[in-house]
Amino acid sequence: MKATKQDHLLDTKNDLDRDIRSKMVDILNARLADAIDLQYAVKTAHWNVKGPSFGSLHKLFDEIAEYVEEAIDTIAERGVKLGGTALGTVRISAENSHLEEYPTDIYAGLDHTDAVSDRLAAFGKLLRKNIDDAEEAGDMDTSDMFIDLSRENDKYLWMVEAHNQADR
Repeated sequence: MKATKQDHLLDTKNDLDRDIRSKMVDILNARLADAIDLQYAVKTAHWNVKGPSFGSLHKLFDEIAEYVEEAIDTIAERGVKLGGTALGTVRISAENSHLEEYPTDIYAGLDHTDAVSDRLAAFGKLLRKNIDDAEEAGDMDTSDMFIDLSRENDKYLWMVEAHNQADR
């Protein structure tokens, strides 16, 4: 993995301690990598899903990708507000994502809902850890941001999992 630590912070009048800001920027860049990876995973499902639930899953995956796109922007801009640099290139994200590689050999709707729900669950777990990390560091704004993202992520996890919870 490369480019996970913030090399330097820009000067800002933000009153959070520089060490707190640096730690938060590192965490935010880690989640940024995961979110970018998640967005492309969900778009892969959107593009490749087949089967009787194609229409509803195609739309659902696109809706989730839109949520993740907003999350990417929110995460990146929070880091920049703290004086950091958003490390959001596709290459950096691929090297630093904590999510498992999305399978490219699946097509059935239920296979995609399994794969997408695995990644949403993993992303949600990381978000919840970062809620606590930010709170412990004294950055309640970043903690609150992670709470909002976690809540929305859980909504989409529920919507995707519902496809796999019925009798087959």
